[in-house]
Amino acid sequence: MESLIALPPDINVHWGAIAPLLTIRNEEEYDRAIARLNGLIDEIGTNEQHPLYHLLDTLGTLIEVYEKDHHPIPDCSGSDVLAYLMAEHGLSSADLPEVGTAETIAAILNQEQALTLSQIQQLAQRFNIQPQAFLD
Repeated sequence: MESLIALPPDINVHWGAIAPLLTIRNEEEYDRAIARLNGLIDEIGTNEQHPLYHLLDTLGTLIEVYEKDHHPIPDCSGSDVLAYLMAEHGLSSADLPEVGTAETIAAILNQEQALTLSQIQQLAQRFNIQPQAFLD
């Protein structure tokens, strides 16, 4: 029976060097993969012509799969995201004039008022994150 996948005859010789780059089975390997991905991003950026671009792309996909299984992102509301970001950055309502008054921010945090599209755009820009993070 013929093999369905034709592998290069010297794959066994090279696999020992390649496998550690493409294996994420635990947190230690995950941390190394993240560090490796960051290094590749620093070197390659978005240059799809770079010889290591496909390694960067494949490693990113492997990390995404590992994170989905081991670090799921909980469902949360836009107000939960705002509360988290305010706490992480040590901000008070007074530090977010682009969102509104202290009363407006309190209403948003207490889920009495939804974030408007304009507020979401301002917050996404301020915290350098995707606006979708604030969508319920």
